[in-house]
Amino acid sequence: MTEAPRHAAPGLAARALPGEAGIVLPAAPHGFSAPVAAPSPRSALPERLYRALTAGAAWLVLLTLIAVTVSMAVGGRLAFQTFGLGFITSADWDVVNGQFGAFVPICGTLVTSAIALIIAVPVSLGIALFLTDIAPVWSRQPIAVAIELLAAVPSIIYGMWGLFLFAPFMATHVEPWVNDTLGALPLVGPLFAGPPIGIGMLTAGIVLGIMVVPFIASVARDVLGAVPAALRESAVALGATRWEILRHVSLPYTRSAIVGAIFLGLGRALGETMAVTFVLGNAHDLSVSLLMPSNSIAAAIANEFTEADTDLYRSSLIALAFLLFIVTFIVLSLAKLMLARMDRSLGRTH
Repeated sequence: MTEAPRHAAPGLAARALPGEAGIVLPAAPHGFSAPVAAPSPRSALPERLYRALTAGAAWLVLLTLIAVTVSMAVGGRLAFQTFGLGFITSADWDVVNGQFGAFVPICGTLVTSAIALIIAVPVSLGIALFLTDIAPVWSRQPIAVAIELLAAVPSIIYGMWGLFLFAPFMATHVEPWVNDTLGALPLVGPLFAGPPIGIGMLTAGIVLGIMVVPFIASVARDVLGAVPAALRESAVALGATRWEILRHVSLPYTRSAIVGAIFLGLGRALGETMAVTFVLGNAHDLSVSLLMPSNSIAAAIANEFTEADTDLYRSSLIALAFLLFIVTFIVLSLAKLMLARMDRSLGRTH
């Protein structure tokens, strides 16, 4: 027969130890958990090792980023000390007289990337919406694989295709019409007026847009495919058409992820080198016309680094690389802030 303890604490229920007849102990009060046994030294060692390795990997990325930034800043210090803020605002690039300015490459980088996004965003979203909601089921996977394979094509292949096939096509069939038709318009006419030589900012922007499409389309397709079926079925039950489902259900639900995909494509366009080098023209000339040759930061570094025979010349090219890093960092930071603001507007917290 089990005997209860004589001095049980008030408010504590009695409980018997398993396997121990005749011994009854007070149970823990409500809201308190039983103490957890400390892990043995044998199991704690792998846990500590795992945490150290993962933390080291995370800190290694941050330290590498800081090291790259510091090395480029130190390498471009001579150019910044010599020209000051004029290195960013000046359009002069005179190797013979030792005058260097980054304004033309910066403008060329931003303009070609903007043209690429103007072309790639609607095409990529159209591809993603077609593959997720419109295309026959049997054709979705082959088309998706073909689009993803475009992302694996080396950029130099795009550059050679752009130089030998696309640029002559632009010079013969597109740019003469652009010059005669759009070049005569008020306000925007100067953007499209120029000689039809085939290479320039417009051609480079179109080639970049073709290169960016697979990245944006693949991510957008994945996120649109992740829209819960219950939301689509609810819209159908309310009588929504396919276009209304895409516009009012799929796109709002995936808006933040699609914006992230667009900025991913923008980062790809900002840093592209070889394809732009082939079709941009590599001219340090500032022009309003999109048909004229220009230069980009990546193309200028790739073309001239082996020819830099003075310390100031090399420092100016390294300073260009530092500015490209800063521009990319600012763009991605703005993307992160925009995504965070969109998440807050949708009531999402992390």
